[in-house]
Amino acid sequence: MGFGCNAAGVCGCKIIDSPRERLIAILTNAFVPCNGRFPFLITIATIFIAASFTGFSASLISTLAVICVIILGIVMSLLISNLLSHTILKGMPSSFVLELPPYRKPQFGKIIVRSIFDRTIFVLGRALSIAIPAGVVIWLFANIVIGGNSLLAIVANFLNPFAKLMGLDGYILTAFILALPANEIVLPIILMGYLGGNSLNNLSDTFSIGNILINNGWTILTAINVMIFVVLHFPCGTTLLSIKKETGSWKWTLLAFALPTICGILLCMCTTLVYNIFI
Repeated sequence: MGFGCNAAGVCGCKIIDSPRERLIAILTNAFVPCNGRFPFLITIATIFIAASFTGFSASLISTLAVICVIILGIVMSLLISNLLSHTILKGMPSSFVLELPPYRKPQFGKIIVRSIFDRTIFVLGRALSIAIPAGVVIWLFANIVIGGNSLLAIVANFLNPFAKLMGLDGYILTAFILALPANEIVLPIILMGYLGGNSLNNLSDTFSIGNILINNGWTILTAINVMIFVVLHFPCGTTLLSIKKETGSWKWTLLAFALPTICGILLCMCTTLVYNIFI
């Protein structure tokens, strides 16, 4: 379910009887990319990974690149699950028994109503509680000017030295932070920062996006690290609220925030180090 929406995946962990294994599943759910991350992954893979190919070959190469980072996320989720089960969440593994209920005629009206009220509206309400204040913050970052620079540019310049260690730049790292409410707005925030605008940019032309990114210093290393960090970074705000609701603890919510983020930062640093040594 996490591939569709990490918040829904977290809520879906209720079916796991073992509290320990349910908590492990919740903490590692964000390691798989939700559908909000796929458009960004596909765009970057198309522009940089498949740039030397044309036609069907380009589509095949970009698809393989996206599949590789998805597999990376799955592998990392398994590794972290194993680590948690042998450290802070030790315990005996439970067996899984699926008992088939008695067959009854489906009550379609009840199913639709309950799914809408119990799941869809509930998750959307959490999303709105994050999106509205976050939208105000993004607008303030783009429109508040101090000493001739927007607040967005100031924060990006401050984060730039650390971002360089990850093979990124300050605007990319700032975009990930400001995109806490939704992964879909990472690229628009990056473009807004590069173009010096005061509103989100949502270009649909891949060629134009590629020119903007390349003109602002993007290389194949930048693209690879961005794809890694897209998969391995903190969950969106809606997912974090769902984790808090399901676990009832800010401690586990903060751990769910930190685990993928630390993995992403370390892996990007390693990729950058290896690239600089051999290239």
